[in-house]
Amino acid sequence: MQAALELARAAGERGEVPVGAVLVREGVIVGQGANAPVALRDPTAHAEILALRDAAQRVGNYRLPDSTLYVTLEPCAMCVGAILHARVARVVFGAADPKTGAAGSVLNLFAEPRLNHHALLQGGVMAETCGALLSAFFAQRRQQRKMEEGEKTA
Repeated sequence: MQAALELARAAGERGEVPVGAVLVREGVIVGQGANAPVALRDPTAHAEILALRDAAQRVGNYRLPDSTLYVTLEPCAMCVGAILHARVARVVFGAADPKTGAAGSVLNLFAEPRLNHHALLQGGVMAETCGALLSAFFAQRRQQRKMEEGEKTA
């Protein structure tokens, strides 16, 4: 999770929502990603998707069984879909996402019995650290918007 947090911090410094993800196989990071939808102008450029793409290229296969994805924020429905298609064995996430979380907060796609693949799920790992990073990012963003609005009215 520490490696995912470092990626999240770097994303935040670039102005992206600070989310990072690493895919681990046999104790080795085989894929990594940090949120980049703004920079890439790509709504699918979530940390999890980028980590899966990176791992698939390195491994030479879009199927990534026997792997664990560590991500600083609970995955959304799009990311859960990609995780399940990649056949990731386990997902470990930090902070819950009460607005778009698809691993238990809003819905839990990992528990959907009609889907043909399921991954083990563990949430709340380093949740305070992951959540604080997100909270600080959005607080700074709100402060910046307030200042910009103040400049317009002055």
